[in-house]
Amino acid sequence: MALHPRAGQPAMAEDLTNIAQLVSAYFVNEVDPRNPAQQVKFGTSGHRGCAFDSSFNEAHILAICQALVAYREEQGITGPLLLGRDTHALSEAAYMTALEVFIGNGIEVHIQTDDGYTPTPVLSHAILRYNRGRTSGLCDGVVITPSHNPPTDGGFKYNPPHGGPADTDATKVIEKYANALLSSDLLGVQAVSYAEARSSSLLKQVDWQQNYIEALADVIDMDAIAKAQLKIGVDAMGGAGASYWAQIAKHYGLSIDVHNEHVDATFRFMCLDKDGKIRMDCSSPYAMASLVNLSDQYDIAFGNDPDYDRHGIVTPSHGLLNPNHYLAVAIDYLCQHRQWPQSLAIGKTLVSSAMIDRVVAKHQRQLREMPVGFKWFAQELHAGTTAFGGEESAGASFLDRQGLAWSTDKDGIILALLAAEICAVTGKNPGQYYDDLCAQHGTSYYHRIDVASSAEQNAAFQNIRAYKLKLETLAGDAVTGVMTKAPANGALIGGIKVTTANGWFAARPSGTEPVYKIYCESLVSAEHLELLAAEAQQLVTSWLQG
Repeated sequence: MALHPRAGQPAMAEDLTNIAQLVSAYFVNEVDPRNPAQQVKFGTSGHRGCAFDSSFNEAHILAICQALVAYREEQGITGPLLLGRDTHALSEAAYMTALEVFIGNGIEVHIQTDDGYTPTPVLSHAILRYNRGRTSGLCDGVVITPSHNPPTDGGFKYNPPHGGPADTDATKVIEKYANALLSSDLLGVQAVSYAEARSSSLLKQVDWQQNYIEALADVIDMDAIAKAQLKIGVDAMGGAGASYWAQIAKHYGLSIDVHNEHVDATFRFMCLDKDGKIRMDCSSPYAMASLVNLSDQYDIAFGNDPDYDRHGIVTPSHGLLNPNHYLAVAIDYLCQHRQWPQSLAIGKTLVSSAMIDRVVAKHQRQLREMPVGFKWFAQELHAGTTAFGGEESAGASFLDRQGLAWSTDKDGIILALLAAEICAVTGKNPGQYYDDLCAQHGTSYYHRIDVASSAEQNAAFQNIRAYKLKLETLAGDAVTGVMTKAPANGALIGGIKVTTANGWFAARPSGTEPVYKIYCESLVSAEHLELLAAEAQQLVTSWLQG
């Protein structure tokens, strides 16, 4: 994708979404259940769409929620359903619809006190907290969020009783039921009015925010951060956790400057992303440009996307860190500063940097290499067999200081605070820490290419078969492996990965956007990376053309 000429520049009036039109479209636009683009489709992170395109509308949420009611009954889930949302405009509309259906079906629903917003990791933490010690009456949860997607989008994520993202077995069932309801004109959907839902005795308010903040010292060394008197900067991005930072600062005695803490569904305070769109991607140097420009004012700074499951770490010496670099730093630091049993594994997605492999090997721990999607880590974090799970897209979570599950979904808050802990304990910011890792293990050169695609092109990835590919060399090196399944669990990766002794590339369609992604890494040089990336693009193009 070519870089937009205004990438990294502040949004202007013409960039903003008309929120009134968007919300009207949610309630008014009709859905054609025969059109695949308008059907319910759970990707790597729930169902996402746009009301203008009739892919995220009231009909979808009515159907998904009723389908989820049926799924809960099949699975014997009888406890309350925890319902949260982020600050996207469609999240508010869908939240109202969800309440009408869940209460209409006699389900006890818990929401944040005072109708506050709920970050994804906070809902995950709340599920684990409620279910700990219980063997029956377990709760589950829903977060209504399209994550970092543009203001026009909406999203719906389901988290079963283990607290993390639902696996494919669950989402396929919910998706099938929901599309059947759409095809039958929503016959069988039970809902009450919003006023009735709000006044129902089945609706309970819980202060998850306070519970989560007060427990942070269980997972992060908050005393060390306070004693170091760090000056911390935060871009709250007007997200679900925007109000958390002032409360965290007060509770733990921290010095935190919070920028963009007000909620504005247009997200007008953002800088434009690489393609000229408003996108709250805290791993993008363009979307994060306003905080990066302030980096010399803080010892450490960070931002989170609207549902706070991702993190972006900004240092005065290195600017916005590459997510892979920070994952390697976090893993190396935690392996030395947590008393986790040596038997616990470290998890990464197979498109994450090989630097992580080297760090994990140094600490003599098992590496679990998974497909893309945090759902693959949820069960192992819940069981306490994996200590850390991380994705190259700036999402991760880890066990608390006692070795218990903290959140089984990505947690941008604890990854941000961990960066502050690293500064406080080591006297180095994560960028400087990564330089030390390179001195120990060698420098890696990593790049991700996003290629505009179509549904047909993305579907063509399913036809790639590793055994059919006659690939002997890549960027001048002998090919050592071609895989379409993840090493850790044998699950299909939805694409392909090719490895050599000096580098690798992987290609897969996005589960959330109309693009496919090519990930490349060289363990030799920047020039070798360019050669590897060029060959990778040629190979992927030829494979998709058949």
